[in-house]
Amino acid sequence: MHRQVAILLSFLFCTTLNAHEMTPAYPKMQQSYVNGVYVTKMKLFNRREDVEYYEIQVFTNEWKPLPFASTSKVLNVGHNRRKLFEVYIRSSDLDKATYICTESKVFKNTEQVTLVSSKICSKIKQDK
Repeated sequence: MHRQVAILLSFLFCTTLNAHEMTPAYPKMQQSYVNGVYVTKMKLFNRREDVEYYEIQVFTNEWKPLPFASTSKVLNVGHNRRKLFEVYIRSSDLDKATYICTESKVFKNTEQVTLVSSKICSKIKQDK
C-alpha cells in the first residue's frame, strides 16, 4: 500500500524542469580594443517558458562578486531564443575572475508562480 501511494505521489509532483544553457563552458578572455580590458563572447539559450530575464554575474573562485561590464547586466531572452553577449573584465581583476554566470530572474507580480530559479556558470579558462 505504501508503495502505491509513493508511486502516485511521484506522478503528481514530478514535472519537467527546463533550464537555460550558456556556452562556451570554458570561455577564453582576450584583449579588447580598450587597453587594460579583456573580453569574451558568450551565448545564452533560454529553454524556460516561464522566465525571460537573466542576470549576468562574474565571481571569484570563492564566489565573491567582481566588477565587470556588458551592454546590459540583465538580458531579455524569449522562450527558445538565443542571445549573444560580451563580458568585459579589467586586466587587474583577470587573475581573480573564475566564473561567468547567468541567473534567471522571476518577477513577483506575474500570474504564473515559478518555484525554481536556475543559475548556470562557465569557468573562465586561465592561460598559465
